[in-house]
Amino acid sequence: MLPSTRGGRVELILSLGVLALGIAATVVAFRLPEAGGYSRIGPNFVPRMVSAGMIVLGVWLLAEVFTGGWRERVPDDPAERGEHAFHPGAFAWVSAGLFAQMALINTAGFVIAAMALYALVARGFGSARWARDLAIGLVLGVAVFLFFVRFLNVNLPAGWLKPVLGA
Repeated sequence: MLPSTRGGRVELILSLGVLALGIAATVVAFRLPEAGGYSRIGPNFVPRMVSAGMIVLGVWLLAEVFTGGWRERVPDDPAERGEHAFHPGAFAWVSAGLFAQMALINTAGFVIAAMALYALVARGFGSARWARDLAIGLVLGVAVFLFFVRFLNVNLPAGWLKPVLGA
């Protein structure tokens, strides 16, 4: 039975879209080279698996459309979904943290940049305890820095803390 409601038609269109995208991805995946080397898994393996998953998902969604509609639909009311109003101040603090990290990472180093990012994002989420947030950001930044530099052998910029960190 074809859906007669507007929501049912939208679900049908989206289901067909997912199925069509999966079929198109399958066509592209089967055009990729098959050189697999010793493991017999080449560069086309993951795209084929993803496209197969999209086809299965599209068929599953279509089956749900024709058996009563998608289950667990998201409510149309934003308050019912648990969404909150946009807070420009919070957005500005988080954005400032990202820009501060980008500006500081090459000169001040990874740890200082991570500390600034953590403190500014915490402020965006409502924290007013700057000293605590900077300290937590410093500890987390040092831990991540040492993990990447010592264990994973990834070169992160030490910046101003190079004499202390020994990187």
